[in-house]
Amino acid sequence: MPPPSSTPPSRPPAGPLTVAALAVAVLAISSSAPLIAYAAAPALAIAFWRNAFAATVLAPVVTAARRPELSRLGRRGVLACALAGVALAAHFATWVPSAKLTTIAASTALVATQPVWQGLIALAQGRRLPRLVWVGIGVAVAGAAAATGTDFAASGRAFAGDLLALAGGVMAALYTALGERARATTSTTTYTAICYGTCAVLLLAVCLVGGVPLHRYPATTWLAIAALTVGPQLLGHSMFNYALHKVAATTVSVLILLEVPGSALIGWLWLGQVPRLGQVPGLALILAGVVVVVVGARGAGAERRLPVERQLPAEV
Repeated sequence: MPPPSSTPPSRPPAGPLTVAALAVAVLAISSSAPLIAYAAAPALAIAFWRNAFAATVLAPVVTAARRPELSRLGRRGVLACALAGVALAAHFATWVPSAKLTTIAASTALVATQPVWQGLIALAQGRRLPRLVWVGIGVAVAGAAAATGTDFAASGRAFAGDLLALAGGVMAALYTALGERARATTSTTTYTAICYGTCAVLLLAVCLVGGVPLHRYPATTWLAIAALTVGPQLLGHSMFNYALHKVAATTVSVLILLEVPGSALIGWLWLGQVPRLGQVPGLALILAGVVVVVVGARGAGAERRLPVERQLPAEV
């Protein structure tokens, strides 16, 4: 691992298009939890189908329009995208079952530690995070814990669920970090097609081994899965992957925490789940933490850029 450079990162500036992509991504992933709650299907099966459908949509585009890029990437480039897919599958396979073993609140709060792991990954990569960014990460994670009303039970079953949720947060951070590296030399469409395809294959294997039913759902469930594919998967994850070309992985991971208040708002308007009054301070802390991270990253130059041989346009 090369030592950190003293020069500012060569990351292109985040313009209005990147900001718009991040706004769309946050709105899209905020619909994920309400849609999953609405769908009458096992959570792992939902995770498989949303990735499988997304990969199916993207594969013909890559085959027809990105064939020269695939040839240029070679095995090493394809492997980088596939490794991100492995991390994404590991995130789904650990976090989703955790909600069955421990409380939803504990599961949500522990997976929300992703920005902490993202910061540690950045340090391991030889980057320096501004102190203000660390402050913002701490405030946002504390807000996520407060908003979800963390309640850790003492049973062995709950403890196993807590560990799985924590692993889900680590895997989410690893997925974002690997995606940032892959996106340095790969277009969004090619990267997401390989990533989602790899994730779908691995989740299919998990579902088959675990005996998770993959069909015979009501029509409303398939509509919810279709909405998950278009919204959280193709617009949410893909727009975050697009932004990784110009925004640091640590900043993106903190922005993902906006899913907590976003989901609460959608759940209130759509499913009638009125947020508890005690959640409001936590939601406010998340927003404050995100603002601190964005301001700190912009004011101090954020992270040191990973060395890459070449840069591709941040095309979709």
